[in-house]
Amino acid sequence: MLIKRNPGWRIPESRATPESVYVNRRSLLQAMGLGAGLLAGAGAALELRPARAADPDPTAGLYPAKRNDRYTLDRPLTPEQDVTTYNNFYEYGSDKDIWEAAQELKIRPWTVKFEGMVEQEREVDIDTLIRAMPLEERLYRHRCVEAWSMAVPWTGFPLKALVDYAKPLASAKYVRMQTFQNDEAPGFSQVFYPWPYVEGLTMAEATNDLAFMVTGLYGKPVPRQNGAPLRLVTPWKYGFKSIKSIIRIGFTDERPVSFWEQLQSSEYGFWANVNPEVPHPRWSQAMERVLGTGERVPTQLFNGYGEYVAGLYKGLEGERLYT
Repeated sequence: MLIKRNPGWRIPESRATPESVYVNRRSLLQAMGLGAGLLAGAGAALELRPARAADPDPTAGLYPAKRNDRYTLDRPLTPEQDVTTYNNFYEYGSDKDIWEAAQELKIRPWTVKFEGMVEQEREVDIDTLIRAMPLEERLYRHRCVEAWSMAVPWTGFPLKALVDYAKPLASAKYVRMQTFQNDEAPGFSQVFYPWPYVEGLTMAEATNDLAFMVTGLYGKPVPRQNGAPLRLVTPWKYGFKSIKSIIRIGFTDERPVSFWEQLQSSEYGFWANVNPEVPHPRWSQAMERVLGTGERVPTQLFNGYGEYVAGLYKGLEGERLYT
């Protein structure tokens, strides 16, 4: 008899996500005492501008990539319209409706620099990098610290493949990633943010099978508002760990201090693993809202991926492993 065992991260098809119902993170800024007046000023500074003409993408012919059936879900995917028009991208504003403003981001030419504890520092053109990697599509669950969830078809390559490409020294303990910073994106004028956006993982996390570098979405190159041309996805962690539009990848023996950790360390830590029993200081994480349906369902430890990642944290019980 053939017995099929579903992975622990699969969820019922009834938890579909036909439309977007997001929680606005403005509450964080208000809780930090930034005030309505400052937010109003920020809104004026982040006024949408006309979208720039699309840059030709030399890698467009690589999509759609073949789906890796190991990473599938027993639920419908979140509709593309919702995923691509309601986004967090603080470089373009603190509201969710920044997708039009994000079209101003120039993503060609684009280079990624490998630096720090590597055999040789180098800067690589994004198209050269993408063509050197084994592209595939994976379906992942996404759990936001704001307590909503969705399912997304990402295209990209294992972060482990990028680590191998970078050739870090054996003494490197962490991967540090940094996003772009320029004078064009309006969010950089907001001095209360610790720009540029920085994120980090341990080498063990970075080389875990689930850690994924994204270059595509819904069978096409990933849009600017979703992190073009290169972003990180770690589905067992809260979404704020998923740094977008990466330009620098460094290897170090010192733990990086991430963007949200710098901004509000009492609420956001380095590890950011999903745990329903560890509440955010201002709300519970025990339940999550399935976008579109409004259905509230129990949050799963490590977002349901515990069988693949729990072993990464053995012996670290004294650390603040969750939000």
